[in-house]
Amino acid sequence: MYRTNTCGELRLSDAGREVTLAGWVQRARKMGGMTFVDLRDRYGITQIVFESDSDTALFDAANKLGREFVVQVSGTVQERENKNKNLPTGEIEIIATSLKVLNRSDVPPFTIEDDTDGGDDLRMKYRYLDLRRSCVRGNLELRHRMAFEIRRYLDSKGFLEVETPVLIKSTPEGARDFVVPSRMNPGEFYALPQSPQTFKQLLMVSGFDRYFQIVKCFRDEDLRADRQPEFTQIDCEMSFVEQEDVLQMFEGLVKHIFKYVKDIDFADPFPRMTWADAMRLYGSDKPDTRFGMQFVELKDLTTGKGFAVMDDAEYVGAIVAPGCADYTRKQLDQLTEFVKRPQVGAKGMMWVKLENDGSIKSSVGKFYSDDELRGWLERGGANPGDLMLILAGATMKTRKQLNELRLEMGSRLGLRDPQKFSCLWVVDFPLFEWDDETQRYYAMHHPFTAPNPEDVDKLDTDTGAVRATAYDMVVNGNELGGGSIRIHDSELQDHMFRLLGLSEDEARYKFGFLMDAFKYGAPPHGGLAFGFDRFVSILAGLDSIRDVIAFPKNNSGRDMMIDAPSTIDQSQLDELSIAVTEPEKK
Repeated sequence: MYRTNTCGELRLSDAGREVTLAGWVQRARKMGGMTFVDLRDRYGITQIVFESDSDTALFDAANKLGREFVVQVSGTVQERENKNKNLPTGEIEIIATSLKVLNRSDVPPFTIEDDTDGGDDLRMKYRYLDLRRSCVRGNLELRHRMAFEIRRYLDSKGFLEVETPVLIKSTPEGARDFVVPSRMNPGEFYALPQSPQTFKQLLMVSGFDRYFQIVKCFRDEDLRADRQPEFTQIDCEMSFVEQEDVLQMFEGLVKHIFKYVKDIDFADPFPRMTWADAMRLYGSDKPDTRFGMQFVELKDLTTGKGFAVMDDAEYVGAIVAPGCADYTRKQLDQLTEFVKRPQVGAKGMMWVKLENDGSIKSSVGKFYSDDELRGWLERGGANPGDLMLILAGATMKTRKQLNELRLEMGSRLGLRDPQKFSCLWVVDFPLFEWDDETQRYYAMHHPFTAPNPEDVDKLDTDTGAVRATAYDMVVNGNELGGGSIRIHDSELQDHMFRLLGLSEDEARYKFGFLMDAFKYGAPPHGGLAFGFDRFVSILAGLDSIRDVIAFPKNNSGRDMMIDAPSTIDQSQLDELSIAVTEPEKK
């Protein structure tokens, strides 16, 4: 028996017991005739004491232990004289009677501590060491508990977990597919699924009226902190439902998980906001509603005063930052540089201060009178001591820039507390979005999303104005997930394909199996998918999803630990009938 107990379970009530523990040496401290070793395993840390006057050989062996040595220790549980209130095991220690080194360790490249000295790339390269840190391990334990509770909840609501294929047909709409060559079918390829969308719809046709799956999905797209080339979804679908049924069901799931993990009760229904209002008030379809600073539109108050920046702009919008009228010129210049960064893209920023004494200062004071500027401030609901920040330009572009400025100010003012949670549904998305480059409409979500019944008559006459029966769940400015009611009528689906520029032959080639299935009695159905990695990271209070994934990729899509992706042998390429062209040297 390697151990009788773990390093996290012994308490004062165990005093006097003979025990055996096994784990990794966190650290060793030599203090005269005693050596203290912190022994760590997945469950916690226990202090081990080696005494020189009881066993010299044992004491000498303890003094040779290095960090991360794997050892087995036997001894007697004893009450600790100097208790550590920060450890669950902090009231006891083990007086060692034997020590066995199970495996030696090189000096680790970074400290295995919560506040480690290892950078991101170094920790990703040695991820198996990073996973020993209690904070990272805690994130994966949270992920485990959430997965089980989600399954339990959905099972209680009559959902059936069904696995869908991982090798599927490529349908290049939306994000890029990862493709897999078929050795047995030279020149042909599978794709890895971006989602199980068509398969879950087929399950509805099959009569499985409540489906779910915690499923791996793959997208070959540019990466950010909250994106990975492979990620996990809580994928769900229901039959014989309207939008309200889906929202009620999965709002219930989100509330249940918040109660289970954080002991937070959301008594009231989550607010709902149309996509149009989200863009108008926040410049984002995933607004962070933990704080205010809604947009104020000023175009009608700024035109005709001879200031070209305002006069020529399609849109003039502002936010009011509370209590920031004391910002210095240096701070305002920093904000101006922030909005001019390429990631934001604004050409500049204007400001108006309402001082505590009621006086006004502004960067555009030579073009506008104090009374005119006061009108701007009144529209924004500004109080003495507040600062108004203004951007101007093309409507959609400027709203997105103003959103970035709003989030920056929210962070500077400490209004984006990761332990405060604000949830809402965003509804009534546009069904289509126009692409100037290709001069065609694309589906904003996917081509199976049903139009709002009130807008069906606009499909041909006012295509861009058609709303989708689609919805997103937003938490703290993050899109937790989303979905839609699906098209279940084969004629309407054919019409949708035509509006998206797919010929009958193209549509049949890509989706013929689904179109055929709909001819055999498809029920009304809809569903959604939550980003499981993102859900865990939000509840863990993290900005990045990487630390809730056991073996993540970096921002370039590389696995630093196993050095993937990599080249493969020419013999494998020949078997797959693939010719590789050498990339041009820059």
